[in-house]
Amino acid sequence: MQDKQKAIMAALLNALIIGLSFIFVKIALTSATPTDTLAHRFTMSFLAATIPVLFGWVRLSIRAKDILRLIPLASLYPALFFALQTFGLVYTSSSEAGIIQATVPIFTMLMATYFLKEYSTWPQKLATLLSVAGVIYIFAMKGMSVATGNSIGTILILLSALSMAGYSVLAKKMTKSFHYIDVTYMVTIIGFLSFNAMALYQHIAEGSLTSYFAPFADTSFVVSIVYLGVLSSLITSLLTNFALSKMEASRMSVFNNLSTLVTIVAGVLFLGEKLAYYHLIGAVMIIIGVIGTNFLGAKAATRKVIANPKSTSM
Repeated sequence: MQDKQKAIMAALLNALIIGLSFIFVKIALTSATPTDTLAHRFTMSFLAATIPVLFGWVRLSIRAKDILRLIPLASLYPALFFALQTFGLVYTSSSEAGIIQATVPIFTMLMATYFLKEYSTWPQKLATLLSVAGVIYIFAMKGMSVATGNSIGTILILLSALSMAGYSVLAKKMTKSFHYIDVTYMVTIIGFLSFNAMALYQHIAEGSLTSYFAPFADTSFVVSIVYLGVLSSLITSLLTNFALSKMEASRMSVFNNLSTLVTIVAGVLFLGEKLAYYHLIGAVMIIIGVIGTNFLGAKAATRKVIANPKSTSM
Protein backbone atom coordinates (compact mmCIF):
# COMPACT_ATOMS: atom_id res chain seq x y z
CA MET A 1 0.00 0.00 0.00
CA GLN A 2 2.87 2.34 0.77
CA ASP A 3 4.40 1.75 -2.67
CA LYS A 4 1.07 2.57 -4.32
CA GLN A 5 0.88 5.86 -2.44
CA LYS A 6 4.44 6.72 -3.52
CA ALA A 7 3.52 5.88 -7.10
CA ILE A 8 0.50 8.18 -6.98
CA MET A 9 2.60 11.02 -5.53
CA ALA A 10 5.20 10.46 -8.27
CA ALA A 11 2.49 10.56 -10.94
CA LEU A 12 1.02 13.78 -9.48
CA LEU A 13 4.43 15.47 -9.30
CA ASN A 14 5.13 14.33 -12.85
CA ALA A 15 1.91 15.96 -14.07
CA LEU A 16 2.78 19.19 -12.22
CA ILE A 17 6.25 19.45 -13.79
CA ILE A 18 5.00 18.67 -17.29
CA GLY A 19 2.14 21.13 -16.95
CA LEU A 20 4.53 23.96 -16.06
CA SER A 21 6.97 22.99 -18.80
CA PHE A 22 4.86 24.55 -21.56
CA ILE A 23 5.65 28.01 -20.21
CA PHE A 24 9.39 27.31 -20.36
CA VAL A 25 9.06 25.82 -23.86
CA LYS A 26 7.47 29.07 -25.05
CA ILE A 27 10.32 31.06 -23.50
CA ALA A 28 13.00 28.81 -24.99
CA LEU A 29 11.48 28.97 -28.48
CA THR A 30 11.93 32.75 -28.55
CA SER A 31 15.70 32.18 -28.68
CA ALA A 32 16.10 28.84 -30.48
CA THR A 33 14.47 26.63 -33.09
CA PRO A 34 12.41 23.62 -31.94
CA THR A 35 15.20 21.23 -33.01
CA ASP A 36 17.91 23.17 -31.16
CA THR A 37 15.66 23.45 -28.10
CA LEU A 38 15.23 19.66 -28.01
CA ALA A 39 18.96 19.11 -28.52
CA HIS A 40 20.02 21.49 -25.73
CA ARG A 41 17.21 20.20 -23.50
CA PHE A 42 18.46 16.62 -23.65
CA THR A 43 22.10 17.69 -23.44
CA MET A 44 21.27 19.29 -20.11
CA SER A 45 19.35 16.17 -19.12
CA PHE A 46 22.28 13.93 -20.08
CA LEU A 47 24.75 16.03 -18.07
CA ALA A 48 22.46 16.03 -15.03
CA ALA A 49 22.10 12.24 -15.25
CA THR A 50 25.80 11.53 -15.90
CA ILE A 51 27.40 13.66 -13.17
CA PRO A 52 26.00 11.54 -10.27
CA VAL A 53 27.12 8.38 -12.10
CA LEU A 54 30.66 9.69 -12.63
CA PHE A 55 31.02 10.69 -8.97
CA GLY A 56 29.65 7.36 -7.78
CA TRP A 57 26.55 8.85 -6.15
CA VAL A 58 24.37 6.67 -8.37
CA ARG A 59 25.37 3.17 -9.42
CA LEU A 60 23.97 1.67 -12.61
CA SER A 61 23.31 -2.06 -12.66
CA ILE A 62 22.78 -2.29 -16.40
CA ARG A 63 25.22 -4.41 -18.42
CA ALA A 64 26.45 -3.83 -21.97
CA LYS A 65 24.44 -6.76 -23.33
CA ASP A 66 21.25 -5.29 -21.83
CA ILE A 67 21.52 -2.04 -23.76
CA LEU A 68 20.12 -3.53 -26.96
CA ARG A 69 16.98 -4.58 -25.09
CA LEU A 70 16.36 -1.01 -23.93
CA ILE A 71 16.98 0.73 -27.27
CA PRO A 72 13.41 0.07 -28.56
CA LEU A 73 12.04 1.64 -25.36
CA ALA A 74 14.21 4.74 -25.64
CA SER A 75 13.38 5.01 -29.34
CA LEU A 76 9.67 5.29 -28.56
CA TYR A 77 10.28 8.02 -25.98
CA PRO A 78 11.84 10.52 -26.21
CA ALA A 79 13.17 10.05 -29.77
CA LEU A 80 10.05 9.18 -31.75
CA PHE A 81 7.56 10.93 -29.46
CA PHE A 82 9.20 14.37 -29.55
CA ALA A 83 10.29 14.15 -33.20
CA LEU A 84 6.80 13.20 -34.39
CA GLN A 85 5.16 15.78 -32.14
CA THR A 86 7.50 18.60 -33.22
CA PHE A 87 7.09 17.99 -36.95
CA GLY A 88 3.37 17.25 -36.54
CA LEU A 89 2.82 20.71 -35.06
CA VAL A 90 4.27 22.20 -38.22
CA TYR A 91 1.33 20.83 -40.21
CA THR A 92 -1.54 21.02 -37.71
CA SER A 93 -2.93 23.29 -35.01
CA SER A 94 -1.98 23.00 -31.34
CA SER A 95 -5.66 22.50 -30.43
CA GLU A 96 -6.02 19.52 -32.75
CA ALA A 97 -2.72 18.13 -31.48
CA GLY A 98 -3.89 18.53 -27.87
CA ILE A 99 -7.07 16.58 -28.56
CA ILE A 100 -5.19 13.75 -30.27
CA GLN A 101 -2.60 13.61 -27.46
CA ALA A 102 -5.42 13.37 -24.93
CA THR A 103 -6.26 9.93 -26.33
CA VAL A 104 -2.98 8.47 -25.01
CA PRO A 105 -4.71 6.89 -21.95
CA ILE A 106 -7.14 5.10 -24.27
CA PHE A 107 -4.35 3.72 -26.44
CA THR A 108 -2.40 2.78 -23.31
CA MET A 109 -5.37 0.93 -21.83
CA LEU A 110 -5.89 -1.02 -25.05
CA MET A 111 -2.20 -1.90 -25.38
CA ALA A 112 -1.89 -2.78 -21.69
CA THR A 113 -4.89 -5.09 -21.95
CA TYR A 114 -3.43 -6.92 -24.94
CA PHE A 115 0.30 -7.00 -24.09
CA LEU A 116 0.33 -6.86 -20.27
CA LYS A 117 -3.00 -8.53 -19.54
CA GLU A 118 -3.81 -5.73 -17.09
CA TYR A 119 -7.16 -6.10 -15.33
CA SER A 120 -9.61 -3.18 -15.45
CA THR A 121 -13.32 -2.92 -14.72
CA TRP A 122 -15.93 -1.16 -16.85
CA PRO A 123 -16.27 1.64 -14.26
CA GLN A 124 -12.49 2.12 -14.47
CA LYS A 125 -12.67 2.26 -18.28
CA LEU A 126 -15.51 4.80 -18.11
CA ALA A 127 -13.52 6.93 -15.65
CA THR A 128 -10.58 6.93 -18.07
CA LEU A 129 -12.87 8.01 -20.91
CA LEU A 130 -14.31 10.77 -18.70
CA SER A 131 -10.83 12.13 -18.03
CA VAL A 132 -9.98 12.05 -21.74
CA ALA A 133 -13.32 13.70 -22.56
CA GLY A 134 -12.49 16.51 -20.13
CA VAL A 135 -9.29 17.35 -22.01
CA ILE A 136 -10.99 17.12 -25.40
CA TYR A 137 -13.84 19.34 -24.16
CA ILE A 138 -11.42 22.07 -23.06
CA PHE A 139 -9.56 22.10 -26.37
CA ALA A 140 -12.79 21.91 -28.39
CA MET A 141 -14.31 24.87 -26.52
CA LYS A 142 -11.13 26.89 -27.06
CA GLY A 143 -11.67 26.41 -30.77
CA MET A 144 -10.15 23.92 -33.15
CA SER A 145 -8.53 25.48 -36.20
CA VAL A 146 -9.06 22.39 -38.32
CA ALA A 147 -8.64 24.39 -41.48
CA THR A 148 -4.97 25.01 -40.64
CA GLY A 149 -4.21 21.33 -40.31
CA ASN A 150 -3.91 18.52 -42.82
CA SER A 151 -3.72 14.77 -42.87
CA ILE A 152 0.09 14.71 -42.56
CA GLY A 153 0.03 16.64 -39.27
CA THR A 154 -2.82 14.53 -37.92
CA ILE A 155 -1.00 11.29 -38.76
CA LEU A 156 2.26 12.49 -37.18
CA ILE A 157 0.55 13.58 -33.95
CA LEU A 158 -1.40 10.33 -33.85
CA LEU A 159 1.86 8.38 -34.23
CA SER A 160 3.40 10.42 -31.41
CA ALA A 161 0.44 9.51 -29.18
CA LEU A 162 0.90 5.84 -30.06
CA SER A 163 4.62 6.18 -29.28
CA MET A 164 3.83 7.53 -25.80
CA ALA A 165 1.31 4.76 -25.16
CA GLY A 166 3.77 2.16 -26.42
CA TYR A 167 6.46 3.56 -24.14
CA SER A 168 4.21 3.32 -21.08
CA VAL A 169 3.39 -0.32 -21.80
CA LEU A 170 6.95 -1.33 -22.68
CA ALA A 171 8.42 0.62 -19.73
CA LYS A 172 6.02 -1.20 -17.39
CA LYS A 173 7.38 -4.47 -18.74
CA MET A 174 11.03 -3.33 -18.63
CA THR A 175 10.86 -2.12 -15.03
CA LYS A 176 10.20 -5.73 -14.04
CA SER A 177 13.63 -6.69 -15.42
CA PHE A 178 15.62 -3.46 -14.95
CA HIS A 179 15.83 -0.85 -12.22
CA TYR A 180 13.88 2.29 -13.13
CA ILE A 181 17.08 4.37 -12.79
CA ASP A 182 18.81 2.26 -15.45
CA VAL A 183 15.81 2.65 -17.75
CA THR A 184 15.80 6.42 -17.23
CA TYR A 185 19.51 6.74 -17.97
CA MET A 186 19.22 4.83 -21.24
CA VAL A 187 16.23 6.91 -22.31
CA THR A 188 18.22 10.08 -21.58
CA ILE A 189 21.23 8.92 -23.62
CA ILE A 190 19.10 8.09 -26.65
CA GLY A 191 17.38 11.47 -26.45
CA PHE A 192 20.75 13.23 -26.18
CA LEU A 193 22.22 11.41 -29.19
CA SER A 194 19.10 11.60 -31.37
CA PHE A 195 18.26 15.27 -31.02
CA ASN A 196 21.85 16.53 -31.13
CA ALA A 197 22.45 14.53 -34.30
CA MET A 198 19.29 16.02 -35.79
CA ALA A 199 20.22 19.59 -34.82
CA LEU A 200 23.84 19.32 -35.95
CA TYR A 201 22.79 17.86 -39.31
CA GLN A 202 20.39 20.76 -39.82
CA HIS A 203 23.04 23.37 -38.94
CA ILE A 204 25.66 21.75 -41.17
CA ALA A 205 23.19 21.62 -44.07
CA GLU A 206 22.35 25.31 -43.58
CA GLY A 207 25.96 26.35 -42.92
CA SER A 208 25.00 27.81 -39.55
CA LEU A 209 27.03 25.59 -37.22
CA THR A 210 28.53 28.61 -35.43
CA SER A 211 25.08 29.62 -34.16
CA TYR A 212 24.46 26.27 -32.46
CA PHE A 213 25.26 27.58 -28.97
CA ALA A 214 24.11 31.17 -29.62
CA PRO A 215 20.86 30.81 -27.58
CA PHE A 216 22.88 30.36 -24.37
CA ALA A 217 23.70 34.08 -24.50
CA ASP A 218 20.10 34.67 -23.38
CA THR A 219 19.66 34.18 -19.63
CA SER A 220 15.96 33.34 -19.95
CA PHE A 221 16.84 30.56 -22.40
CA VAL A 222 19.39 29.10 -19.98
CA VAL A 223 16.85 29.09 -17.14
CA SER A 224 14.24 27.50 -19.40
CA ILE A 225 16.57 24.83 -20.75
CA VAL A 226 17.70 23.88 -17.24
CA TYR A 227 14.07 23.42 -16.19
CA LEU A 228 13.22 21.49 -19.36
CA GLY A 229 16.36 19.36 -19.27
CA VAL A 230 16.64 18.56 -15.57
CA LEU A 231 13.06 18.67 -14.29
CA SER A 232 10.86 18.18 -17.35
CA SER A 233 13.00 15.48 -18.99
CA LEU A 234 15.23 13.71 -16.47
CA ILE A 235 13.12 13.98 -13.31
CA THR A 236 9.85 13.28 -15.11
CA SER A 237 11.40 10.19 -16.69
CA LEU A 238 12.48 9.01 -13.24
CA LEU A 239 9.03 9.70 -11.80
CA THR A 240 7.26 8.00 -14.72
CA ASN A 241 9.44 4.90 -14.62
CA PHE A 242 9.18 4.69 -10.83
CA ALA A 243 5.38 4.99 -10.96
CA LEU A 244 5.18 2.40 -13.73
CA SER A 245 7.20 0.00 -11.59
CA LYS A 246 4.52 0.28 -8.89
CA MET A 247 1.20 0.73 -10.75
CA GLU A 248 -0.56 -0.34 -13.92
CA ALA A 249 0.37 1.44 -17.16
CA SER A 250 -3.30 2.25 -17.85
CA ARG A 251 -3.69 3.98 -14.47
CA MET A 252 -0.44 5.91 -14.83
CA SER A 253 -1.35 7.31 -18.26
CA VAL A 254 -4.53 8.95 -16.94
CA PHE A 255 -2.47 11.17 -14.63
CA ASN A 256 -0.96 12.82 -17.72
CA ASN A 257 -4.29 14.56 -18.32
CA LEU A 258 -3.76 16.50 -15.09
CA SER A 259 -0.88 18.34 -16.77
CA THR A 260 -3.51 20.10 -18.91
CA LEU A 261 -5.03 21.56 -15.75
CA VAL A 262 -1.63 22.67 -14.47
CA THR A 263 -0.93 24.39 -17.80
CA ILE A 264 -4.26 26.24 -17.61
CA VAL A 265 -3.69 27.40 -14.02
CA ALA A 266 -0.10 28.44 -14.84
CA GLY A 267 -1.38 30.42 -17.83
CA VAL A 268 -3.84 32.26 -15.60
CA LEU A 269 -1.32 32.97 -12.84
CA PHE A 270 1.82 33.77 -14.85
CA LEU A 271 0.67 34.75 -18.36
CA GLY A 272 -2.52 36.62 -17.50
CA GLU A 273 -4.72 34.26 -19.52
CA LYS A 274 -8.47 34.17 -18.81
CA LEU A 275 -10.16 31.33 -16.98
CA ALA A 276 -13.42 30.36 -18.72
CA TYR A 277 -16.35 28.27 -17.52
CA TYR A 278 -15.40 25.40 -19.83
CA HIS A 279 -12.00 25.19 -18.13
CA LEU A 280 -13.78 24.48 -14.83
CA ILE A 281 -16.14 21.92 -16.39
CA GLY A 282 -13.27 20.15 -18.11
CA ALA A 283 -11.22 20.26 -14.90
CA VAL A 284 -13.97 18.56 -12.92
CA MET A 285 -14.26 15.85 -15.60
CA ILE A 286 -10.51 15.24 -15.58
CA ILE A 287 -10.20 15.12 -11.79
CA ILE A 288 -13.21 12.81 -11.36
CA GLY A 289 -11.81 10.60 -14.10
CA VAL A 290 -8.37 10.35 -12.49
CA ILE A 291 -9.81 9.66 -9.03
CA GLY A 292 -12.29 7.17 -10.45
CA THR A 293 -9.64 5.31 -12.44
CA ASN A 294 -7.47 4.84 -9.36
CA PHE A 295 -10.17 4.32 -6.72
CA LEU A 296 -12.32 1.99 -8.79
CA GLY A 297 -9.21 0.17 -9.98
CA ALA A 298 -7.98 -0.25 -6.41
CA LYS A 299 -11.37 -1.57 -5.31
CA ALA A 300 -11.44 -4.01 -8.22
CA ALA A 301 -7.95 -5.24 -7.43
CA THR A 302 -8.96 -5.73 -3.80
CA ARG A 303 -11.99 -7.79 -4.77
CA LYS A 304 -9.83 -9.87 -7.09
CA VAL A 305 -7.33 -10.63 -4.32
CA ILE A 306 -10.09 -11.55 -1.89
CA ALA A 307 -11.66 -13.84 -4.47
CA ASN A 308 -8.31 -15.47 -5.17
CA PRO A 309 -6.06 -15.32 -2.08
CA LYS A 310 -3.26 -17.21 -3.85
CA SER A 311 -2.69 -14.23 -6.15
CA THR A 312 -1.04 -12.36 -3.28
CA SER A 313 2.02 -14.58 -3.58
CA MET A 314 2.85 -13.26 -7.06
